Amino acid sequence: MNALTVGVVGAGRVGAVLGAALNSAGHRVVAAAAVSAASRERAARLLPDAAILPADEVARAASDLLLLAVPDDVLGSVVAGLDRTGALRAGQVVAHTSGAHGLAVLGDVNGMALHPAMTFTGADSDLDRLPGIAWGVTTPDRAFATRLVADLGGVPEWVAEDARPLYHAALAHGANHLVTLVNEAAGLLRSAGVSRPERVLEPLLTAALDNALRMGDSALTGPVSRGDAGTVARHLDRMPAEAVPAYLAMARRTADRAIASGRLRPQDAAALLDVLANASVGSSR
Repeated sequence: MNALTVGVVGAGRVGAVLGAALNSAGHRVVAAAAVSAASRERAARLLPDAAILPADEVARAASDLLLLAVPDDVLGSVVAGLDRTGALRAGQVVAHTSGAHGLAVLGDVNGMALHPAMTFTGADSDLDRLPGIAWGVTTPDRAFATRLVADLGGVPEWVAEDARPLYHAALAHGANHLVTLVNEAAGLLRSAGVSRPERVLEPLLTAALDNALRMGDSALTGPVSRGDAGTVARHLDRMPAEAVPAYLAMARRTADRAIASGRLRPQDAAALLDVLANASVGSSR
């Protein structure tokens, strides 16, 4: 793809990193909007050649591609504001990085939904995670999107407009809740007297994730998948109250999946399901 002149509105964890990736691919990020001190620092570090300008001036400077990396709930108002002020121009592609939104949020503006299926911290090391990732793309111009994603080292996954919320829910459920789950487990280990829970969890969780991605529900192990009602009851008896609801929710869903996949026979699950149901009643007190 010929070099694009690019502007980035939102030099947050995602926008600054993607802007740097576009620069590395031979495109030119000429301007960026960065409001907070953290965003300005990030832009200075990752986009040193970009002018820091108000959003409408960034849009005017971005003759080929305008990247909108702003929170989902303000995306519509940002697009509308730029359109209303005449900052957008014919021939310019407006790409937003929201996973939950598709093309409707852009109104009549020519653009695409271009969501990287990756978690970002805003650090330089994020750039090393981009090669090979999937991008959830919704656009009428698949040829342009394919070339752009290829320049970023990724692979497009075409997501229908009405499937965007479900697509995004899947990623948030998997990635965001995984962070919560790992930290919940680490907290319980600390309560059990383990001084370095990360050392205990890393090999276990790495193996579990690898197995789950390769084997699906066949990777299930542990007391729920075996129907060990007594063990689960002892877990619930000793866990701090604030950890119980999440454990129950995951145990119930694990039991459902274990039964549906044939890992756990319904007759072997009866006592376990009773424990979970009774705990649910008890937790409402």
